[in-house]
Amino acid sequence: MSGLVDASLIVLVAVVVTARQFRAHRIDSERRWWLLPVILVVLALREPGLLDGRHHTAWELLLGAELFIGLATGAGWAWTTRIWAEPDGTVWSRSSSASVAVWAVGIGLRAGLFALGAAVGVHQDSSALLLGLAGTLLVRAGILARRAQALRPDVTSSGAYGDGTTWSVGRERV
Repeated sequence: MSGLVDASLIVLVAVVVTARQFRAHRIDSERRWWLLPVILVVLALREPGLLDGRHHTAWELLLGAELFIGLATGAGWAWTTRIWAEPDGTVWSRSSSASVAVWAVGIGLRAGLFALGAAVGVHQDSSALLLGLAGTLLVRAGILARRAQALRPDVTSSGAYGDGTTWSVGRERV
């Protein structure tokens, strides 16, 4: 994909994901919460512009920092998300105003990394940003799935067979 298409995809995913998170929505732990991050990783890794052949060490450090910022942003976003269980057992979540601060810091740090890379002369492609976004979404979804499981009632400890069944103690016929 071209740089413009990558940038448009990143902006689109970020806008859709963040807009959804500021409305209350049900957390379904059986859903494939890891699918969108995997798709983003595949899109990022199939691009040839991910590697910079001239600045190996600087490129590796910048990519590592991008991934670390992505993972930290995802964890911060997950832990600042409000989560609650309804009486029927469904678990809901909604991002808080602290989540906005986490996103703002993450975007600021990523912009700083891009500026640092440009100052050093490292070729930077949007693939690194896609990998960071995938890490953010994967960590956030994983932490929310674990938090949701902790709020759900334990369905495995349901008691013995026949509990809650009313038994008739009438006379037996032969």
